[in-house]
Amino acid sequence: MTGDVDVLERFGAVTLDEMVSEAALLSRVDRKYVVPRGALVEILRTMDERTRVLEIDGARGFSYESVYFDTPDLLSFRMAAQPRRRRFKLRTRAYLDTDTAFLEIKTRGTRGMTVKERSEYDLDSRSVLTDNARDEVATAFEAIGVDVRRAADLQATLVTRYSRTTLLAPDATARATVDTDLRWDRPGDDGFALPEVAIVETKSPSCPSDVDRLLWRAGHRPVSVSKYATGLAALRPDLPRNRWDRLLRGAFAGADRSTLHTRTRELPCAAA
Repeated sequence: MTGDVDVLERFGAVTLDEMVSEAALLSRVDRKYVVPRGALVEILRTMDERTRVLEIDGARGFSYESVYFDTPDLLSFRMAAQPRRRRFKLRTRAYLDTDTAFLEIKTRGTRGMTVKERSEYDLDSRSVLTDNARDEVATAFEAIGVDVRRAADLQATLVTRYSRTTLLAPDATARATVDTDLRWDRPGDDGFALPEVAIVETKSPSCPSDVDRLLWRAGHRPVSVSKYATGLAALRPDLPRNRWDRLLRGAFAGADRSTLHTRTRELPCAAA
């Protein structure tokens, strides 16, 4: 959390292995909040001092990059915008501090069951889908009744970058991620940043966590925000935006488009 590091110093550290073992949270409720950075600092200052922060090799903030893939007619986006019971989201996620990447396929079928599949991926190929990746996607499409031939149409549509800090509750029953330094880019095209905004996601059992309650008391409520769909709608005014209209007229209306050098052009261009 660039610029907010000092407010985290009063919290102890938790290792990745400890977090996985103590707070697997296999059954959980996720809530997302869009919070101004200034308000976030005040909320962090009021958190229980026994809260712990994920720390790896002395670092507490980690750089993420996600490349989202969609069809030319934006089938994934439109399924989310409707919304429909049957949908999918496809991305590669790179952990830039450790030079690792994964392919993530999230699908929801007509019965409403969500399935998330994750497999290791070549970091240098993260901006494209390999033949093996398309085969995996085709299998996932078949399971939810999407024409498997659409897997051949998929292409990189949006790139997101941000810094993530992860907090673990004192009793390890809940955790929260805080994403800052948010940026969205269309490959080889325009982009925008939200330097004064954070996206907070809480993960807890059915009961709200202490972080949820702190956010509520500060006047923040859960919102429907998708880094992919909301970001793409912000870049494309011609797309359906009703589901995210409040955010697009609010926090996302302050997008910084002053640095349109679009770092997406720096992505590796490995052959599929």
